[in-house]
Amino acid sequence: MARMKFLCDAERCIECNGCVTACKNEHEVPWGVNRRRVVTMNDGVPGERSISVSCMHCADAPCMAVCPTDCFYKTEEGVVLHDKDLCIGCGYCFFACPFGAPQFPNGPAAFGARGKMDKCTFCAGGPEADGSEEEFKKYGRNRLSEGKLPACAEMCSTKALLAGDSSVVSDIFRDRVLRRGKGAEAWGWSTAYGAGGKQEQARERKQERTQEQAQEGKQ
Repeated sequence: MARMKFLCDAERCIECNGCVTACKNEHEVPWGVNRRRVVTMNDGVPGERSISVSCMHCADAPCMAVCPTDCFYKTEEGVVLHDKDLCIGCGYCFFACPFGAPQFPNGPAAFGARGKMDKCTFCAGGPEADGSEEEFKKYGRNRLSEGKLPACAEMCSTKALLAGDSSVVSDIFRDRVLRRGKGAEAWGWSTAYGAGGKQEQARERKQERTQEQAQEGKQ
């Protein structure tokens, strides 16, 4: 059984917020609730990086450990979901989560007045019947039951945000890391987006030869 995970490649994220927009549009997320957000580190200084953050569907989720009503549960694919009918809006999950994933429609409020907690579902819906109107109203669209990946990952223009089987995602990221730092080859189209056409590959080889000749001329 596949174990679903997210991974964001900080070297590719361009802070376009396409993932945030895709999530809100796909699930009709209410105003003030952000299931996904883009965080920028070292903003405006050398080394600036951006990363897309949401519920990471932890293997040992702290939100599940602290919930007094046991509204959280985990699917066979490792996706952490919750039952809004059991949620009392206490906010314990918010304080336990290191990623700030749990969101409340009423924002900061007194105990129990925050409303039902909402968070990223990995586009896997909730405990209601797959594809039902009730499920969509509470949790948004269930794309996994349709054989699709989360909308945020599919809409990422640079493929910085990866989602799916953890073993496949890790293989993709490992291959990217191994290819980085190999001169001109590391920045070509085929490296960024997969094997390109013959013309693009020929252009990359020509650029490599030009750089080699330039270096030999300096020596």
